[in-house]
Amino acid sequence: MAEAVRALREGRLVILPTETVYGLAADASNPQAVAAVYEAKGRPSFNPLIAHVADAAAARRIANFDPRAEALAARFWPGPLTLVMPVLDTAAVCDLARAGLDTVAVRAPAHPLTHALLSNFGGPVVAPSANRSGRPSPTTCADAAEETGDSAAVALDGGACAIGLESTVVSLLDEARLLRPGAVTRAEIEAVIGPLAEAEADARRSPGRLARHYAPNLPVRLDAAAPEADEAYLAFGPSPAGARVFNLSPAGDLKEAAANLFGFLRAADRSGASGIAVAPIPHEGLGEAINDRLKRAAGFVG
Repeated sequence: MAEAVRALREGRLVILPTETVYGLAADASNPQAVAAVYEAKGRPSFNPLIAHVADAAAARRIANFDPRAEALAARFWPGPLTLVMPVLDTAAVCDLARAGLDTVAVRAPAHPLTHALLSNFGGPVVAPSANRSGRPSPTTCADAAEETGDSAAVALDGGACAIGLESTVVSLLDEARLLRPGAVTRAEIEAVIGPLAEAEADARRSPGRLARHYAPNLPVRLDAAAPEADEAYLAFGPSPAGARVFNLSPAGDLKEAAANLFGFLRAADRSGASGIAVAPIPHEGLGEAINDRLKRAAGFVG
């Protein structure tokens, strides 16, 4: 932990665990360190990064909280919910981290190792998923190290990620808008602050909105009842066994499917198949986020 804090203060990068996916972290106030994250990921500079903080008190120092933000933070933080709000401290989260926008995306992650790191570091940390841009997000330290380990000074191994999907992103600029679905569902958020509008013009304020985000190397075919010859298959529910069959959840459990999604995409990508077929996934609850990721992996969402 001491080495990780020292690395951040020296402008170096750290691989860290969260309950969602592993992140590649840098001091959010240091443009050179943020640039090193972009370089390591090959990430487009117009795609904003999320500022991770220890708690709501730290978030209030960098973002303008309104009553909706207070209510959502009280209900879901620490946890997998990112809030996009007007920025207050443009030095604490530099322009490069915000992609030049007048807003900042903030969340307080729940993983105890990362909470300890943020508390000891004392400032916001950008920590996009620790994969090369457009690749599936890593949910184990080993996968993170394989993707961007050469660029990190320290890696904290917190075990397998409990959720396995990036955080839900909600904009609170005028109407509350769902910019990216995730583990905190639309219904859960609406129960706290009322109806959510669609992303529309605020979409650019969220990470993960590019067409080929979360994409493996192999082509992805969605809503497939069965694999074709030489395809790997991401199944959901009862399915035949096979060397290239990866069942997201034999029991049809969306939470289990979410946790397995990126790991199985990686496994299918390495299987030697000609492509990846994916079984139909229900759209309710966590299924909305899973289908969103799969459409991006297949290149259907811009």
